[in-house]
Amino acid sequence: MFDLARSIDAHQDSTEGTSERAIAGVTTGLIGLNDEVTWEARHLGLRQRLTVRVTEFNRPQHFQDIMVAGAFKSMKHDHEFLEHPTGTQMNDRFEFQSPIGILGKIVDQLFLRAYMERFLVHRNVILRKLAESKEWSRYLAQV
Repeated sequence: MFDLARSIDAHQDSTEGTSERAIAGVTTGLIGLNDEVTWEARHLGLRQRLTVRVTEFNRPQHFQDIMVAGAFKSMKHDHEFLEHPTGTQMNDRFEFQSPIGILGKIVDQLFLRAYMERFLVHRNVILRKLAESKEWSRYLAQV
């Protein structure tokens, strides 16, 4: 599951509805420590770009990416993988701040936090389906 979660190709295939695609940096294969990727996607009706860098990497338990350019004031995404009696448990911790001070905090609380949570949960459901089927091999044949 760890490698599937860092697959650029699986990420693109798991974000249906946002037309998310990697346009710069690592644009295919697996992302690793100090690698960057620039994503272009449509969120909330707006085309946006977000560049992230992998800043922590401890295979197969954890990796972290942080925003280096994009619409947020700040963004940090931790991906944690724990042994579980039924397989692997994946936990996401996604922290962000919108720009524009107090107005951004209001927007975060009113709808953006819920939107981002739905987006990540939906993406993780798809990753889980991939991991529990033979489809994972499309993304990890080179591992």
